[in-house]
Amino acid sequence: MEFVTAEEKLSLEKKLDDLIKRRPIIIQRIAEARAMGDLKENAEYHAARDEQGMDEAEVRRLKERLENLAVADDVDVPDDMVFIGSIVKLRDLSDDSEDLYKLVGESSGSFDFDAEEIEVTASSPMGDSLMKARVGETVKVNLPRGEKRYEILEIVRG
Repeated sequence: MEFVTAEEKLSLEKKLDDLIKRRPIIIQRIAEARAMGDLKENAEYHAARDEQGMDEAEVRRLKERLENLAVADDVDVPDDMVFIGSIVKLRDLSDDSEDLYKLVGESSGSFDFDAEEIEVTASSPMGDSLMKARVGETVKVNLPRGEKRYEILEIVRG
């Protein structure tokens, strides 16, 4: 079972809806390209068919994903436990620096370097270490450059 925030679920549902709404447009493009004649050397036809195939694969993937996920907001989690949607303050034990991290089910895809918190997905090494950890605990994160240790200072929002 995959956990996501309510926002993430709405975003997935919107992506699915947008793809489904595009179907008639792509079908029309295929029909117009087919009407041009010789399909062997018809780039517009092949491009439209490729796009249709990719969109349909994404529709199937999104439908399956939506069927197998749960909204983290609906899960009863103790106040001192990190879970999807939590924003936590961590202290890097190697240099005593403190940063805010937001645990998400799926990356928003936007990389806002001015954001107050660093977004980490639950499937990342950092997210995996944080998931279900509690305030006061020290978590170990295996990163490509080696192991890092963080102390969970507080859950700012969760």
